[in-house]
Amino acid sequence: MRAIKFTPKYKLWFGISGAVILVGLIIMLTKGLNFGIDFTGGTMMQVNLNQTVSVSEVSEVIKEFDLSPEIVHAGEEKLEVIIKTKASLSNDERSAIFEVLKTKYNLQDTDFRSAEQFGASIGSEIRNRALMAIFVASIFMLIYISFRFEPIFGIAAIIALIHDILVLISIYAIFRLTVNSSFIAAILTIVGYSINDTIVVFDRVRENVKKSKGKSHFEVADVSINQTLTRSINTSLTTLLVIGSLYFLGVESIKEFALPLMTGIAVGTYSSIFIASPVWAILRNKIAHKGSYAAN
Repeated sequence: MRAIKFTPKYKLWFGISGAVILVGLIIMLTKGLNFGIDFTGGTMMQVNLNQTVSVSEVSEVIKEFDLSPEIVHAGEEKLEVIIKTKASLSNDERSAIFEVLKTKYNLQDTDFRSAEQFGASIGSEIRNRALMAIFVASIFMLIYISFRFEPIFGIAAIIALIHDILVLISIYAIFRLTVNSSFIAAILTIVGYSINDTIVVFDRVRENVKKSKGKSHFEVADVSINQTLTRSINTSLTTLLVIGSLYFLGVESIKEFALPLMTGIAVGTYSSIFIASPVWAILRNKIAHKGSYAAN
């Protein structure tokens, strides 16, 4: 079977990723990210409807209040709903919302389970801890990969990792998806998955460098990608099938975690093939050229 040449078209792959990141950055600078209640602060109300009602129906019932709410079910039988909104609602406003639900579903006063206000400081703490976790993880990954392979592999892997995070955040910015604590948890999970997929390819690259004397670094990278391509695709597809099942069949809180995971796995698989390996080949070529110039 003829090997597929991935790395010679690295400008195309870099261009696609660069375009997505650029559009995402522009939207982030102009409109910002669509932060959820975990980051912006707001109000949460929990109401027992005594029946299972779809999220879309509840949203339609309270649409007059213009809350842009996040609504999830609660309880084993999904008889309760949790309504979260970025708006800071007064007691009278909460009561008005409950009165609409009370009238619609013939509720009692005791069915208004609870209401809470959240401050934005919770989001700041989550964000800062997540950034610190990603930074510390990247440092240890760089050390590990440099020790197991060589520093060039580590640098290429970290560049691919940063690429994955930026592309994922850009996708959320472009499609105005909600960024919340589940998104942060998914980001941290994806960091581990992405680097693992890249290491599999790099392990084969290291072996082929020793065997493929006279071949260019791009040729070695292409051979290695082709040798691990089936494994990478099968692993990603099986993982996506499981997480996809959780997304389409799970409750709303599970969907919030499953969506960024699915997106991140797809981006991580893409970067291990189209980003990490070409970056390694480019860096190796630069070092080789510098060495030849020094020799001359």
